[in-house]
Amino acid sequence: MTELLSPELVVLDASLGSSPADVIRHLAGLVADAGRATEVEGLFADAYAREQKTATGVPGGIAIPHCRSTAVTVPSLAMARLSQPVDFGAKDGPADIVFFIAAPEGADQQHLKLLAKLARSLIKKDFTASLRAAGSQHEVVSLVNDALGLSAPAPATAGAVAAGGASAGAASSAGAVSAGAASSTGGGSARRIVAVTACPTGIAHTYMAADSLVAAGKDKGVDVQVETQGSAGATPLAQSVIDAADAVVFAVDVDVRDKERFAGKPYVQSPVKRGIDEPGVMIDEALSVAADPNGRRVVAAAGASSSASGSDRAESFGGKLKRSLLTGVSYMIPFVAGGGLLIALGFLLGGFDITKYADTIVVQNNLFSLPTEFGPQAWGPLGAYIGAVLFKIGALSMGFLVPALAGYIAYALADRPGIAPGFVAGAVAGFMGAGFLGGIVGGLLAGYVAHWLASLPAPRWLRGLMPVAIIPLVASIIASGLLFVVLGGPIAFITKALNDWLTGMSGATAVILGIILGLMMCFDLGGPVNKVAYAFAVAGLSAGSAANAAPYQIMAAVMAAGMVPPLAMALATVLDHKNFNATEHENGKAAWLLGASFISEGAIPFAAADPLRVIPASMLGGALTGALSMAFGAGSKAPHGGIFVFFAIDNFIMWVVSIAAGVVVTALATIALKRYVGKKAPETAEAVPVAA
Repeated sequence: MTELLSPELVVLDASLGSSPADVIRHLAGLVADAGRATEVEGLFADAYAREQKTATGVPGGIAIPHCRSTAVTVPSLAMARLSQPVDFGAKDGPADIVFFIAAPEGADQQHLKLLAKLARSLIKKDFTASLRAAGSQHEVVSLVNDALGLSAPAPATAGAVAAGGASAGAASSAGAVSAGAASSTGGGSARRIVAVTACPTGIAHTYMAADSLVAAGKDKGVDVQVETQGSAGATPLAQSVIDAADAVVFAVDVDVRDKERFAGKPYVQSPVKRGIDEPGVMIDEALSVAADPNGRRVVAAAGASSSASGSDRAESFGGKLKRSLLTGVSYMIPFVAGGGLLIALGFLLGGFDITKYADTIVVQNNLFSLPTEFGPQAWGPLGAYIGAVLFKIGALSMGFLVPALAGYIAYALADRPGIAPGFVAGAVAGFMGAGFLGGIVGGLLAGYVAHWLASLPAPRWLRGLMPVAIIPLVASIIASGLLFVVLGGPIAFITKALNDWLTGMSGATAVILGIILGLMMCFDLGGPVNKVAYAFAVAGLSAGSAANAAPYQIMAAVMAAGMVPPLAMALATVLDHKNFNATEHENGKAAWLLGASFISEGAIPFAAADPLRVIPASMLGGALTGALSMAFGAGSKAPHGGIFVFFAIDNFIMWVVSIAAGVVVTALATIALKRYVGKKAPETAEAVPVAA
């Protein structure tokens, strides 16, 4: 089997920069230079995107950035021992030992198990001490190979003995781990906990959290048995073990597979990284919930009974409703962003008349058979043909806007059985002209009906058909039938009236709408209010034309206002160095690009650290930008992309002026509030890393 780590992939006692991005980029470069990846930038982008989802720093001065990437050709490790430690987000401080795990998308199970074993070894103090004491790259490679069981035991040196201890501790099954506390605490009197650990990549955090929970359980005299749902495979816990447990710990960043096995059990749930950082606390919380008759219980699956199902109040009706709407919008955006940009490119190459002739041109599939009335094009026949193709692809993609919105709202409420009835209800809403509002109503109907059907008791012989046939069939009939017969007509009437009102806007009314949209875009920076304003703009985009520019103007105002907060925070960190801490200055550098790309979330670290100053200042600048954009008549044919879709922006110069005005106002307002309103010392302000 190909060696995971080789001397050229090890860097000792070097300074690789001051941020995780610097270290990850350098290690990605080592992997690529060794011929184990096809490119540096692709590998870095995948690894850094994973880092931004969940920081990879763990207790003990260790960091394990990792990813699966199509750029990786051979499963690989790269290791750095840093002379200048870098903060990877661990609670106990920066990391001086960094292991970069690079796995191909289709890595085999054997390699994945070895990578998981390494991650487990890194929480062993003896092993990390031996890495810090190693005198050469070759010694590091030998220590790692010993820990992974890839070489014969090294000579009896202090470093080798330490590594061997780590290896022994890491050799347990990839699927299930046990503390074995029952034997040490007197047999049946031991308290018992079962746990599930899982992370998006399933390589490192999943297994480190498992071993941390097991070790903490052993210290507390608690029998902890863990099911790791990771890339190296999962061995499900025996149902008898689950039934005998006092409580369940879910340390997960993704959905738990077959969660119904734990129905009725007291539980606590947190991100997987907390299972590494605070395993003992999670065990104490689980035991506390178990002792509380009103504590949270895992909800029973459809058809199962649980006397405690009413005790699970982890998510209120309003919270579930909000989550489902945000899920629908989030899944809808890729259809809209890609389709909208393609439509904009079609207009660029073929002009506005492409809307009339795209079908004819694409069907004939002949760039020399353009309709005679189509007229001369700036890009010639080839440009017009390509424009027609791009426009048609974009229009078809945009056609999924309402079905995708409804389908994934239903998915958030009822899981996979809700997808089909949700998409059908969304298609019905589009057919009846109910648009964006009809999609929301249809998705909610489909989701709640599917969820209700799933909760009904069913005989064993029927359960297999429920999610794949019966629930989609019945939920589609009920949700879509209600839209056809009762709700679709009134919603279509409201939608048409709203569109007519928007089309007729001009002057002061347009400016007022721009102010409202600007306030909404900056109120929660990517949250529900922001998403409502964005979805409202996108929903009307397909109705835009040369004769009806109002939808384009609304889209431009929304995009411009959404760019203001991150750009303003970046500018504020430059203008007022003292009132922002070091982490905020780093986030400010990233916010320039995020803001220019129309990613409002780039301002979240600043808002999270100081919401009472940053949010009002952002809303002030966003309202100004929205008003100016509407007043100048700027329009955007693209739903996303920020400054980089300049070719799709009408009156581009004045649109940029609108953004610049809002950015300056927000930056100055933020600085003034930080200086003169309840001043907060920058060294005590808690900064939050930028999330992707």
